[in-house]
Amino acid sequence: MEYRDYYQTLGVERDATADQIRKAFRKLARKYHPDVSKEPDADERMKAVNEAYAVLGDAEKRAAYDQLGRGFAQGQDFSPPPGWDDGFEWSGRQFHARDAGEFSDFFAELFGRMGRAGPGRPDHHEFDGRGEDHLARVQLDLEDAYRGAQRQITLRSPRIDAEGRVHLDSRTLEVRIPKGVREGQIIRLAGQGHPGFGAGRAGDLLLEVHFRPHPRFRADGRDVHMNLPVAPWEAALGAVIDVDAPDGKLRVRIPAGAQGGRKLRVRGHGLPGKVPGDLLLELQVVLPPADDAKARALYERMAEELDFDPRGSAGHG
Repeated sequence: MEYRDYYQTLGVERDATADQIRKAFRKLARKYHPDVSKEPDADERMKAVNEAYAVLGDAEKRAAYDQLGRGFAQGQDFSPPPGWDDGFEWSGRQFHARDAGEFSDFFAELFGRMGRAGPGRPDHHEFDGRGEDHLARVQLDLEDAYRGAQRQITLRSPRIDAEGRVHLDSRTLEVRIPKGVREGQIIRLAGQGHPGFGAGRAGDLLLEVHFRPHPRFRADGRDVHMNLPVAPWEAALGAVIDVDAPDGKLRVRIPAGAQGGRKLRVRGHGLPGKVPGDLLLELQVVLPPADDAKARALYERMAEELDFDPRGSAGHG
């Protein structure tokens, strides 16, 4: 994916005010609008200008884009790092799938889910003057989903000053993480969204949960996957071993003749819930190093005495 320099597209500096960006957009729109322009590539240029203004003309998108894109040049290979938008608060404005043809893959990758409304929540103000909901992405540890937790979460939201420049304000909240929370689940904090109008109540803050990468565990719905190293004799002869699972130590039986890559299912030890998930253990057979005379002698003896060809039919599956 190629990086798009929206400031370059509009011909403005990175510290341009909102009014300067608006004027630059209008000037380019008059130049490249397909109804009036004689430029051969007017349609594509107009799409690029519209996309740039969709980002730089919106305080939320501009703040996120500014933080993400420092140091990148137009056309440079680009991939957004995981969790780049953690803690940003998006309001009720929404990028719809029907707009996908009007914007680049770069735009869709960054802002395609931004401002997604919560379940059953319309994207407009209600008549009673209720404030907009805000959506923020937060990253938690997988262990938090097993035990529940109380966490301090810092959120960032853009603000436009009197001169039209964008600033990032931050606020810190104490949040209770419920036991059994899943990847992608929404935690609703009532009254923590945008202020209401007049006597209207504030909107809600919707925290979209994502798990930080874990060195040993990976969640898939309520199931949790884990690689389990075993010795060759444990796999060949069978064994009962201790496993440090996310919810504590377990005793797991390795069946005799198990091969690397086999998955063992331990029911009920995935993420908690009314119907808890399972823990799936993928066996990884780890060979001892032949780094001393005794170990080498054992390997040499196996090579001589065992009728075993790992590339033959008996060594597969």
